[in-house]
Amino acid sequence: MYGQFGGGPKKKDQNPGTSSAAYPTLNTWRTHKEKAEAKGKKFTDRPPVPPRTWKKPALFYAGQWKERTDASIMLKVWTGTCWSWLKVRTLGREVPADCEMGSPSLICHGKQWWLHTPLEKTFKGPAKIAEQVTTNPHTKLCAIDLNLGENIAVCTVQTAEGTILATRFIGGGNEINGFRKRQLGRIARKRSKTGIIAEGEQDNAALWKKICHRDEQMAHLVSARIVQFAQQHEASILVFEHLGNLKPEQGTYSRRGNSKRAFWMKGRIFTYAKYKAYNEGILTSRINPRNTSRECARCHALVARYSEGQPAEGYTPGAPLVYCSACGMRGNADRNASVVIGQRLIARYQKQAQEKPPAPLHAERDEQSSGVIICQDTRREEGPSISPARRADRQGHGTAQGGTLWMEERPSSIPTQLRLFNE
Repeated sequence: MYGQFGGGPKKKDQNPGTSSAAYPTLNTWRTHKEKAEAKGKKFTDRPPVPPRTWKKPALFYAGQWKERTDASIMLKVWTGTCWSWLKVRTLGREVPADCEMGSPSLICHGKQWWLHTPLEKTFKGPAKIAEQVTTNPHTKLCAIDLNLGENIAVCTVQTAEGTILATRFIGGGNEINGFRKRQLGRIARKRSKTGIIAEGEQDNAALWKKICHRDEQMAHLVSARIVQFAQQHEASILVFEHLGNLKPEQGTYSRRGNSKRAFWMKGRIFTYAKYKAYNEGILTSRINPRNTSRECARCHALVARYSEGQPAEGYTPGAPLVYCSACGMRGNADRNASVVIGQRLIARYQKQAQEKPPAPLHAERDEQSSGVIICQDTRREEGPSISPARRADRQGHGTAQGGTLWMEERPSSIPTQLRLFNE
C-alpha cells in the first residue's frame, strides 16, 4: 500500500470503467433470446442489469496515470462529461530503491479513498531447504516456539550440525492477553444487558475492531522481530510448529474467546513471518509438533516439567522449567522446545538423504527377477498433528530473561503487508 488522497469521484458507481463487465453477460442474454425466438420458443429469462454498488477496486492502467512523485500524482478520471487529468496530493511511505511500482488502484475505505500501488521486487531465490541442510553443515536455522504466556515466541539459532548459537525471548504476552480479556469482558457485560442481539448486525463494533487491530499489530511486531533476529545471526531457514487443531479452553466467555484469538494470532505470526522472511531470502518450514515440549533436546528422553519451588518430577503443562532425569539437563522449557523443533527439521532431511536409494540404470529396469526389494516406507514416521499432540495446553513464561526482547523496543525496517506502525 502506498499513498492516500482525498480527491477523485465520490461514488463507486460513477466510474464508467467498472460497468464494462456487465456487457458480455448482456450480449450472452441477447444471443440466447434470439435463438429461442428463431425456434419459436417462449423466452422468459430476465435481462442482466449492472449492480447498484461496486466493491471491486478501480484500476488505473498505463496511460491513465503519470508524473508520479512522493507528494502527488496525475490521474485520468471521468468527470461526468469527459475524461480529464486531475492532480491529487498523496501521503505514504517512500518507495524502496530496489522496487518497481505497478499500476495504482483506487479503493474505498469507509468515507475515504485510498490509492494502493503494488511494488515488484526482483531477487534471486534461495536454495531449497533440503539442499541447504544436507550439503552445508554450517547452515543456520532459527527455530521458533510460539506460546500463550508472557513469552509469545522463543527463538533459537542453531547450525545443521547441532551447535546452538543464540536464543531470544520475545515478551508481551501477558499485556495482550490482559487487554483482550478486558475488552471481551466488556462485550459480555453489554450483551447481558441488551438481551437479544439483532440478526445480521454486528454488536459492539468498536470493541471488536479494537481487539482485531491490537492482535494484528502484535502479530506484525512479533513476526518482524523474528525475522530481524534471524537476519542478525545470518540464519537462512525459519522453523515453526504445524499448529492446526488447537481448541480454546473451557471457562467463561472472555476466557474461551481470549484463548481462541490467541490461537488465531499464532497463525498470523507464521503467515506474516513467512512473507517477510522470503523478502530477505529466508525460507520457512513447519514440523510435526508431537511431544516437542516433552522431549529432551540433549538425549531425547522424556522430561519433567515443573515450576520453581516444586519438585522436579511429573509433567505440569505450562510450567517454565524442565528437567531430564536421564542426562541431568535443566533449563527453560520453552527454549528446550525450540531446540527440539530445529533438530526435527534437520533429522527430517538428513533421514531422507540417507534412505533415498540410488536411481537404477535404464538397462537394469527391465530385469524383473533380480529379487531386489525397493523400500516403500514413508518419509516421516511421526504421526499427524492432532490436538493433544503439542500446544493445546497453556504455556507459562520462562525464567531466562537475559535475552528477552520487549515490545517497547523499536522493530526493524521490514515493511508490513497491511499498514505501517510507528512506535
